[in-house]
This record gives sequence, C-alpha cells and structure tokens, in this order.
Amino acid sequence: MEGYIKAATLDNQFEAQLLESILREQEIPHLMRSYYDTAFDGLFQTQKGWGHVSAPREYVEEIVEILSDLRRKRDRENVEPE
Repeated sequence: MEGYIKAATLDNQFEAQLLESILREQEIPHLMRSYYDTAFDGLFQTQKGWGHVSAPREYVEEIVEILSDLRRKRDRENVEPE
C-alpha cells in the first residue's frame, strides 16, 4: 500500500496475531507481511523473524509502543519465580 512504511519486525505468528487484533480493535491502519516462503520452507523466518507490520508514518510510533508493551508483558510472564 502506498504511504505505508515498515513499523516493526515480528518475532512469531502469535505475536503477529495478537498485535493485529489490538490494531484492528483500535482501528489503526496496518498491513502484516509474513516472510514465509513455501519454496524455502520458512527458511527466511528463522533468519529475519516471522514478518513485519507496516503502517502510515503517523501510526508507526504508536504501533511500536503497543508492540513493546506486548513484549514486556510476555517477558514478565516468562520469568520463573525464585
């Protein structure tokens, strides 16, 4: 889409689905692109990440902030109690 720029690289499909759900709920225009290629059986996803999200420039900062919050929450939940 014209006027869309890459906002962030996504780690995996679950992160992409969760982020997309939030962006749709908040009516933030975006486009998800997976790096999966059937010819290479997902080889690029192991090297580059699952894919990326693109959006109009004025939404990029907000998307990055939402994604950072998701990742912080994920990291807190994955910390084992002492």
